[in-house]
Amino acid sequence: MAKEAVQETADIERMLRPRSVAIVGASATRGSLGASLLGNLERNGFAGDIHLINPRRAEIGGHPCLPSVDRLPYGVDVAVLAIPQPAVNEAIRGLAARGVGAAVIFSAGFAEAGPEGQARQREIAEIARAHGMVVEGPNCLGCINYVDRVPLTFVEADMGPAPARRGASIGVVSQSGAMMTVLCTTLSSRRLPLSYAISTGNEAASHAEDYVEFLLDDPDTRVIAMIVEQFRHPRRMLAAVERARALGKHVVLLHPGRSSAARESAATHTGALAGDHAVMRLKLGRAGVIFAETLEELGDIAEIAVRCPQLPSPGTAVVGESGAFKALCLDLAEDLGIALPPIGEDDAPALREAMPAFVAVSNPLDLTAQGLVEPDLYCRVLAALFGDDRFSTIVVGLIQGDPVTSGIKIPAVLRAVRECKPAKPVIVAGLDEGAEVPASFIAEMRALGIPYFPSTERVFRAVRRLIEFSSRRFDRATEAPVALDLPAHRTVIPEYESKALLGAAGIAFAPGRFAASVQEAADAARALGYPVALKAQSERLSHKSDAGGVILGVADEQGLREAWERMVADVRRHDPSIVLEGILVESMGRRGLEMIVGARVDPLWGPVLLAGIGGVTAEVVRDMRLLDADLSEAGILAELDQLKSAALFHGFRGAPALDTAALAALIGRLGRIVRGTPALREIDLNPVVVHPEGQGVVALDALMLAEPRHA
Repeated sequence: MAKEAVQETADIERMLRPRSVAIVGASATRGSLGASLLGNLERNGFAGDIHLINPRRAEIGGHPCLPSVDRLPYGVDVAVLAIPQPAVNEAIRGLAARGVGAAVIFSAGFAEAGPEGQARQREIAEIARAHGMVVEGPNCLGCINYVDRVPLTFVEADMGPAPARRGASIGVVSQSGAMMTVLCTTLSSRRLPLSYAISTGNEAASHAEDYVEFLLDDPDTRVIAMIVEQFRHPRRMLAAVERARALGKHVVLLHPGRSSAARESAATHTGALAGDHAVMRLKLGRAGVIFAETLEELGDIAEIAVRCPQLPSPGTAVVGESGAFKALCLDLAEDLGIALPPIGEDDAPALREAMPAFVAVSNPLDLTAQGLVEPDLYCRVLAALFGDDRFSTIVVGLIQGDPVTSGIKIPAVLRAVRECKPAKPVIVAGLDEGAEVPASFIAEMRALGIPYFPSTERVFRAVRRLIEFSSRRFDRATEAPVALDLPAHRTVIPEYESKALLGAAGIAFAPGRFAASVQEAADAARALGYPVALKAQSERLSHKSDAGGVILGVADEQGLREAWERMVADVRRHDPSIVLEGILVESMGRRGLEMIVGARVDPLWGPVLLAGIGGVTAEVVRDMRLLDADLSEAGILAELDQLKSAALFHGFRGAPALDTAALAALIGRLGRIVRGTPALREIDLNPVVVHPEGQGVVALDALMLAEPRHA
């Protein structure tokens, strides 16, 4: 992959905050791209210079027209190309010669259109790189600067409200121009202040990462909402997200395409299980991204993150006015994994005092219809919940019914927030979507930092994403990486060599010896002690059991010699081209829980680990966790407890508790190895047998894949 220049923030700013704009392909025809762009600029009061390029007209709307880009004054900040694809490359060459700082290319027909289009796009990138020009697109809808009211797009731009305070806006970065406009419309309809919206399109000479870095430096942006299908510079994106977290800003990502992103590998279970999309989610999640699964979730999460004083964290209280609603909330919370801390009559004195005796203390709380008779009840109840440290987030579900009932309850909620000024999020959800709620009430809720949603389900789903983020571990292992000296002639390192390398690095294996002949195997078995296991060894035999390459429980020398001959014949029958290097003779180990433990180095995102229920059915069961390679042992233990089969670790049905500490140490050691050995691609340990507490773990099989190298 060719190395592409990183755009400096100052260059991006020249495009997003221009003092001069050229429209290449300006037009007076209503509805044309050029006319729509000019209308956007004029309607929103752009105060900079506007230069129109149209060889067939002397002026448009009072603006003089130039016949070509060659007649532009030197150093225009940004040129927007509203012209057909065949004319784009020549125009870009002309703009570069005139020192134009940036270009926005609307037209399609480039990298997405086959080899010829790819060549045209590469030329644009080369011109941009040579002249220090920022190029947005091609195949994009442009960008919108809401702060300075500069819409460089042909879609009619609603500028929306100016930010009420610095640092309280949402910036949008989307590879899809259509989805950028959809998201901006969604957010603007809720009166959420936007700072910038950028559609990156094909990303010929600027990328999503460039714009994220710009928004991190922007004082008006608190939340960055992204719709991205492919990150072209993953390491930069990871660094940007970590910086966002350090700055107290939030990156919310919708990443389409997970259903087709799985990576298949014929060599290792780890490669088959650790797909590209899963690796991306793990790495970005560890850096600090908040994930959304739908467009609706993306907007809802962004709204809560920008309106609320703090993000939701574990411990949610729900206030309602219906027993059925209470039951529905309990079901939904259990399905989504949202903890609703239980409370009762004896451990919530402030709440008990705030309510009539016939209203039971519980979570969710059912106030019945008493709030209509006694509006101050909502104030008292919310004040008690604000002061209860068990709750980090308060969700208020209201039956809005008609303007009379909503006119009683919503003002009570507003008064409680105004008077108590809680630091924790308060989110209001209507139970009866479509009921009329006075716009003034919604506006006042939003002004007080209370997100308002038309359904409780949406609130719970967004809160679940934010709780998951706030519960995430960001600690990292402090131990130094471990480097392996891999054999230069191997890309597939067979079991006996893998075990020798990994064993020297601290991974525990069963005692064994490699034998190149049947006599060496007999000598090895005699030294190890019967019974033994025999395993065929060849770099072309990744899955030995498929070829009859594993025989267990060999009890004596005669049985060993017979097993040797049978194994050689079975492997030859499976694939006559495979020549065995020899056979590994190992002591038979004790039974225990079989796990799969592996590592993979993703070429874009870096090293990851995998741990799950193992054995030959690992890919069928798929009970596994993907872990970052620098996760601490405490973090590894926490992840192991997230497995669906985690009960097996802790004395299930009278069995002894297992040595999860030793398992975590092995996984951590594998992380150190894969971080310290850049030439590794994958490591597969399957199975790893976990013994009772204090008795350790033993890896029974091992396979490593390496990058091709020369001795």
